[in-house]
Amino acid sequence: MNPEEQQEILKLRALNVTPKQIARKLGLKVSEVTAFIKEQAEQTARAKAQTGELPPIDKCLADTRCAKRLLFEDSDSLQNEIGGLGLILVARTTGYNRYSVCTYLLDYWCLGLKDTIGPRDFNSNKYLEFVQNSYMNFPQGYQEITLEQAQAIVFGAIDYAKSLGFSPHRDFEQSRTHLGEWNGESQLKFGRAGRPFYISGPYDNFQRVISTLEKSVGVGNFDYFGGFEV
Repeated sequence: MNPEEQQEILKLRALNVTPKQIARKLGLKVSEVTAFIKEQAEQTARAKAQTGELPPIDKCLADTRCAKRLLFEDSDSLQNEIGGLGLILVARTTGYNRYSVCTYLLDYWCLGLKDTIGPRDFNSNKYLEFVQNSYMNFPQGYQEITLEQAQAIVFGAIDYAKSLGFSPHRDFEQSRTHLGEWNGESQLKFGRAGRPFYISGPYDNFQRVISTLEKSVGVGNFDYFGGFEV
């Protein structure tokens, strides 16, 4: 493969032409074209890593109910629904058919970041499988959002929870960088109907959460549901 062919491959890939189409057009083997594209993608990823630059975003996802409540509707209009859990997924492209993925499980009514996973590295097939498995317990499915919206949801929920006395999940430092720089300004509404609503989970320390809320917002200024511990 000569330099002119390599330049043509890069030009065609920038136009989203598939390796098979490129090979046919240039009279090359598909394996040759694929290997070259993969090598170039890995070199680009390594160069960015050395400068501290994050890999480009492939996509950001939110479960549909979370997106509707926080981004597209007034959350107060949905106050009769039970449950303030949401899942944000941020995927970055790290090479040819390679992805780095983080997820953020949020209680945007009270506790903030309850769990986070990643970064995890996947090929394209495992990446799609991971997305489907991640949203398996969200019956309304998921939808694509912008990175700025993902940041506003995750950092906003964390800041809201901090104002109530709750810290984000202990693994957040591992997945925080994946979200990129945050300007610290979220215009989203958290809580339910303008106040914290705590729904007790099976692994929560119920009394500790209630005590924290009583100290931060005062008795009678929050709602809760449940009250069992494991």
